[in-house]
Amino acid sequence: MKIQEAKYVMSNSDYEKCPAPVKPEYAFIGRSNVGKSSLINMLVEKKSLAKTSQQPGKTQLINHFEINNTWYLVDLPGYGYAKVSKTEREKWEKMISDYLHNRENLVCTFILVDIRHSALAVDLDFMAGLGEAGIPFHIIFTKADKLKAYQVANQVEAYTQKLAELWEEIPAFYVTSAEKHEGREPILKTIESYNETFSQNR
Repeated sequence: MKIQEAKYVMSNSDYEKCPAPVKPEYAFIGRSNVGKSSLINMLVEKKSLAKTSQQPGKTQLINHFEINNTWYLVDLPGYGYAKVSKTEREKWEKMISDYLHNRENLVCTFILVDIRHSALAVDLDFMAGLGEAGIPFHIIFTKADKLKAYQVANQVEAYTQKLAELWEEIPAFYVTSAEKHEGREPILKTIESYNETFSQNR
């Protein structure tokens, strides 16, 4: 897929105020500081479409970007650690949950995981929640450039072994590096394939 246009559309705290659900939509989410904004910018080949920050918890709303006038990329707030109050965090959690469970044109959610870490309960619990609700998701391992190739392979092997204990079928996953533009094509190819199915089913 060639990205010809990527533009910011709107930000909301309520899924019902998001753009009309007529185009396929893909949500990107992960723990705070997992490299989500860098990955999104790499996918669309724009340096600052999504705002990157050293400070966890920068994304606080449901952010819609329209790609090639045909689909939406959605940047969601991170889950887990962020320096915000319990009340604020609960508000985010409800906003994210409402969006994921009720957004009718949401085709797939991409869960970002830092490849340098072993499987964390917060990520596995989030995946389990989506699985129980029947919400399709894929996993994106980020920051592969921070490790040597054999370390990446070892980390992926350990992670998939953990997933195999919990899932009958291991979710699809991608190994990426925003720095080196690794993993971009497979993700866009998957989205392209989903877009075709979406239009056929309309």
